[in-house]
Amino acid sequence: MTNKLIEKILTARVYDVADETPLELAKSLSKRYENSIHFKREDLQPVFSFKLRGAFNCMFQLSDAEKARGVVAASAGNHAQGVAISGQKLGIKTTIVMPTITPDIKVKGVESFGGNAVLVGDNFDEAYAHAMELSEKQGMSFVHPFDNLDVIAGQGTIGMELLRQHPEPIDVIFVAVGGGGLISGIASYIKYLSPSTTIIGVEHEEASSMTRSFKKGELVELESIGTFADGAAVRKAGVNTFTIAQKVVDEMITVSTDETCAAIKDVFEDTRTMLEPAGALATAGLKKYVSEHQLKNKQLISITSGANINFDRLRHVAERAELGEKREAILGVTIPERPNSFKHFCEAIGNRAITEFNYRYSDAVDAQVFTGVKLSNGDDEKNLLVNDLNEKGYDVIDLTDNELAKVHLRFMVGGHAQAVENEVLYRFRFPERPGALLHFLNNLGGNWNISLFHYRNHGSDFGRVLIGMQVASEEREQFCSFLENLGYEFFEETDNPAYQSFLR
Repeated sequence: MTNKLIEKILTARVYDVADETPLELAKSLSKRYENSIHFKREDLQPVFSFKLRGAFNCMFQLSDAEKARGVVAASAGNHAQGVAISGQKLGIKTTIVMPTITPDIKVKGVESFGGNAVLVGDNFDEAYAHAMELSEKQGMSFVHPFDNLDVIAGQGTIGMELLRQHPEPIDVIFVAVGGGGLISGIASYIKYLSPSTTIIGVEHEEASSMTRSFKKGELVELESIGTFADGAAVRKAGVNTFTIAQKVVDEMITVSTDETCAAIKDVFEDTRTMLEPAGALATAGLKKYVSEHQLKNKQLISITSGANINFDRLRHVAERAELGEKREAILGVTIPERPNSFKHFCEAIGNRAITEFNYRYSDAVDAQVFTGVKLSNGDDEKNLLVNDLNEKGYDVIDLTDNELAKVHLRFMVGGHAQAVENEVLYRFRFPERPGALLHFLNNLGGNWNISLFHYRNHGSDFGRVLIGMQVASEEREQFCSFLENLGYEFFEETDNPAYQSFLR
């Protein structure tokens, strides 16, 4: 397949709609990490994503009869806009099936290029099924977002540009991975001409199909995925892309939400461009890989693959970026409930800036405080601070990596509820659609009392909800059945130390 794919890349038709994007030196990041780091700016494409390359190349190859019947695609964003603009250029009628939870900005983007946006289902899988049904019934050609060889070849033209733009040997290229079309195309061309260049694929840790498939040696379909990096959130990589990637990709790594947010901030500081989470995965992976392998004086490239970020997600990105950069620690600290105890605690922290301090009276002996502290030297400084506080008699819980604390606790006002009996605590992911909460309440019925509730919009496909309920021990089996039948992803947090310290 390799020689055939190289031929397809060399003859791919993309520049009718796509630009040859610049390769820019990331000055600040290069200096900080002591390597020569460049961004391949695919976020500067007309649809702010690389996706139009593959979509146009695929649609250009269709026969006149296929073009006359129109094309259909399934997408929640970038691929949809690529198909729509390609249809406008080629005079092909386009129908793009999108989940009902797709943000209006992306739906309007499709419509602005003349595409017919059809909203069906609550997720990509349901939209995909409807698109395949339309393809079969109406004879439209289906344009796959990543597993079509012409789509892969279109994305591979990025590799051609890279070798022209960077004549010196490239040590490592980092590429975001969703379905695998982008990395399969780029890596095939790079490895063909520069086999010594290392290709690293980067996935979000909550959508790591390709990473798990590499480890198992066969395609793995995930039961559920997180959608923070929605542009790269797929349950299963492609059959073709996995086969190709096994031959040309050297390693797969994963990054967290905090690491992704920190990378968005890094790219912004170097370019004044705000990437979408999927578009920053490669940079997050680059930073992680460089730190873990202590790379110095290397030629490194990150593909900044997309900038279609929802404005309401910026708040969440800003909140988590400092944590991802290890510039903030979140601590739960027990201090004496007496005058001047806060002053003494601040003295114990020293000259470090306190980013937040949350407290509510609980009893006359001890006070539980939730505090954020700015760091200048990452985990080493945090560990020194925790040890110093312990030596001064403070009981400290490190909550920096505690998802319950970061998503919910730091935004909640209240305190201990000592009169609440038989309380269990769960985190849920509710689909961001009307009726999601009502569906939960209808299934809950009058069986159990809700004793705690916290929800905060994060501008993603799922709402993160924290719920406490009073469930007697003899009713736990019935309650577990309710959870399983609900259809929402959930995580029990009853034993979480953040809950036990501040809310129980």
